[in-house]
Amino acid sequence: MKLSDFDFHLPEELIALRPARPRDSARLLHVRPGHASEDFGVLDLPGLLQPGDLMVFNDTRVLPAALTGIRPARAHGGGGPASIEINLHHRDGPDVWRAFVRPAKRLRAGDRLDFDAGLSAKVSAKGEGGEVTLRFDRAGAALDAAIEAAGAPPLPPYIASRRAADEADRSDYQTLYAAPDKTGSVAAPTAGLHFTDRLFAALDARGVRRTQVTLHVGAGTFLPVKTEDVTEHRMHGEWFEVSEAAADAINAAEGEGARIIAVGTTALRTLESAADANGTVSAGSRETDIFITPGYRFRLVDGLMTNFHLPKSTLFMLVSALAGLDVMQGAYAHAIRERYRFFSYGDSSLIWRADGARG
Repeated sequence: MKLSDFDFHLPEELIALRPARPRDSARLLHVRPGHASEDFGVLDLPGLLQPGDLMVFNDTRVLPAALTGIRPARAHGGGGPASIEINLHHRDGPDVWRAFVRPAKRLRAGDRLDFDAGLSAKVSAKGEGGEVTLRFDRAGAALDAAIEAAGAPPLPPYIASRRAADEADRSDYQTLYAAPDKTGSVAAPTAGLHFTDRLFAALDARGVRRTQVTLHVGAGTFLPVKTEDVTEHRMHGEWFEVSEAAADAINAAEGEGARIIAVGTTALRTLESAADANGTVSAGSRETDIFITPGYRFRLVDGLMTNFHLPKSTLFMLVSALAGLDVMQGAYAHAIRERYRFFSYGDSSLIWRADGARG
């Protein structure tokens, strides 16, 4: 597979900079292999599902992981103070985070960074591609509280490059069902941003079941694929957890032959990582770096609700694996013609697995 196979032209004006209001007023493209794409709204979702279907949500909560730090002037001719933009992306310990920084050339190992709320950190290591390791002056819950106070919502680059995060993003870039004790993502599971109490009530009335898993989304989800040979790309690891209750609900649905619909690519990757070759899910937690591309044989997932993804991205590869590359190229061409809104704050789609994609 070549990276160019997953390219398409997206007019810049279709990139959504704000979400639909209310959340559930977004559009929904229904994608069924072998059928023409159909235009609906998110509120039509219950009618596209069947009683007994199981929807699986990611209940992670987004950390305000975008920080601005000041590197004080160095004592021995190393330059004056410098402002550094920080995006936390992976927690390595109670007081240690890996982060992407800009401009990286202004930092070196041993530098101190000072943030709002009295928070500070030391650069303990500097890697490639603008990545550093930061050791903070506090740990655990105290560090979490300081980041909450000092940080801003970590908007993806295609939004952050066009406007600054503001107070509205603190709620807009968080699902309504995010669990306070599941804070750890540095990007939102954006498929879930469309759900409201009235949509949940309509799904309940339809007899659609739901359960929740947790995957802490890393900033690696936004990193571009740089190799023309797609198989050479390596994913960043992300931590996930499946509770006993969630595993029981998923296995019961699978045993009944009910359809399992992942809400978002993060929920899908959690399910496919947690399932064995027979489609049985075990409770537990670990990291996954699963990379799903066309040819992958799905163990569990029948359908996926997800927003529209970037050209040449790992997420467009994932949806192409689910429904077929030709199907998704056609669906995205339809979405562009019909002026759907793309990416994190954009419209949604409901995509069904192609018959031949089940393992």
